[in-house]
Amino acid sequence: MDKGQATADSGRAVMNLTLLKAKLHRIRVTEACLDYEGSLTLDPDDMEAVGILPYEKILCADVENGNRFETYAIAGKRGSHVCCLNGAAAHQGKVGDRLIVMCFAQMAADEAKTWIPKVKHFGTQSR
Repeated sequence: MDKGQATADSGRAVMNLTLLKAKLHRIRVTEACLDYEGSLTLDPDDMEAVGILPYEKILCADVENGNRFETYAIAGKRGSHVCCLNGAAAHQGKVGDRLIVMCFAQMAADEAKTWIPKVKHFGTQSR
């Protein structure tokens, strides 16, 4: 076993699992800006509601077209209700599309048994 590898009391390697950490469910795209470096701009209120950090890696699924893409979250103006596809991500959807924005965390199997992700649902009439 490698010197730095974590072990359980049994001496076996500890297994970490990747679980859903946070989700913005069916948030509406409000803008798309192709001429930008990349990322998804979100209202800090929405990010904080589920624990998404600025520059955190996110997985996005567009409900309308089925596209899935990875990018990172950046904080927009607080209270703006922004959800802006930036750079290459702007090719993955359009204004009015509903996105499922997810991020994940790694944890030990024992912790994973009781883990509950934070989810914010946006209704059919969401911004």
